[in-house]
Amino acid sequence: MKFFVASILMLTSVVSGLAQSSKSNQDYTKEIEKLTKHKLMVKAFQTIDELEPQTRQDHILLTEIPAPPFKESNRAAKFSQMLKEAGANRVWIDEEGNVMAERKGKKGDRTIGLDAHLDTVFPEETDVKVKIIGDTLKAPGIGDDTRGLVAVLTVLRALEKSKIETDANLIIAGTVGEEGLGDLRGMKYIFDKSDLKFDSWIAVDGREIGRIVSAGLGSVRYKVTFEGPGGHSWGAFGLGNPHHAIGKAIDYFSEAASVFTSSGSKVSYNVGRMGGGTSVNSIPFESWMEVDMRSIDPIRLMKIDSIFNASMQRALTDYNKGIRNGPPLTVKVEKIGSRPSGFQSDDLPLVQRTMASARLFVDEVSTSPSSTNSNIPISKGIPAVTLGSGGDGGGAHSLHEWWVNKNGADAIKFILLVTVAEAGLAK
Repeated sequence: MKFFVASILMLTSVVSGLAQSSKSNQDYTKEIEKLTKHKLMVKAFQTIDELEPQTRQDHILLTEIPAPPFKESNRAAKFSQMLKEAGANRVWIDEEGNVMAERKGKKGDRTIGLDAHLDTVFPEETDVKVKIIGDTLKAPGIGDDTRGLVAVLTVLRALEKSKIETDANLIIAGTVGEEGLGDLRGMKYIFDKSDLKFDSWIAVDGREIGRIVSAGLGSVRYKVTFEGPGGHSWGAFGLGNPHHAIGKAIDYFSEAASVFTSSGSKVSYNVGRMGGGTSVNSIPFESWMEVDMRSIDPIRLMKIDSIFNASMQRALTDYNKGIRNGPPLTVKVEKIGSRPSGFQSDDLPLVQRTMASARLFVDEVSTSPSSTNSNIPISKGIPAVTLGSGGDGGGAHSLHEWWVNKNGADAIKFILLVTVAEAGLAK
């Protein structure tokens, strides 16, 4: 039912976007070009260039504060201090651990969110000391998404130093739980449990200016565990074997999923991790696997989810029919992740403004789906995009992650431009 409701919300969002956006692409281009020529925006762009040494210093400082999954509090404390010093009207850390900074608008009749995520994929013991090799910064998390945090911090500094006022309120956030099993918990809290209401959302993640994430690639993840008594491979032969059962389950699921995904919009499925057993001559007492399924379409994601669960139960039933001795096996199907999917029209004003802004900095601009913090607002029919934070880099999610400041200031100017265009430059 949740996926059905999400699908209806997406359709409503698309229709609403078409209704709102009577302006042509050229109209948005003219709007953005006019905004960039405003004296305050010219000053803000100049300020971003002048802030480059401080931006680099902040980038290194934040990278060297570990922010492992579910343990982002130290980085959150420092980031909140930096937002206060940058001039936010009010800064707080919510119950989930998100850093929230409010910058009041002149009208205050709308609220725009701007965020980057605090967490990295690396455990506590990871060495996150930044190594500087020529013009390259090397450290786990240097790009994903510490660069994003620094970009939104610099946007706030540029707004303050250039004395730009917006019509709408801005909430600038450092969110928790974007990566992996964090399951977008920070964004889910903001949109499901906090009292804040948003008219649109701008997330900063990734690098490229020209790649605009305008759709939410949803996912559902499970840990499946088949369990039995276990025993000696010879002496207890005939007992149910969880490894054999899980093999049947994978086969049933793969066969049915292959048929389903052979037509229609793209749906992916993957058995990513497996484990269990104690030795080569022991019947295992458990066998487990972790499974990931993804789609941009909420209905098709719901369908592959249904196929998966039916395959697990069918495999358990069929396998237990052949057990010679001992009790039947059991299966535990535990959902370990659920990221809602959703799509929105490229005709939405936010998307159009973003595309028009990007074209001022790069030649090639495109929209695409991805799994980011924008999934949450998009799934609720709230316009959202995810923007790149600039520079060049590689090795994301590895110990060898690196980043080079290749036109990095342009990306911060791009984020600022989109933010002010969406929030409205106050007169």
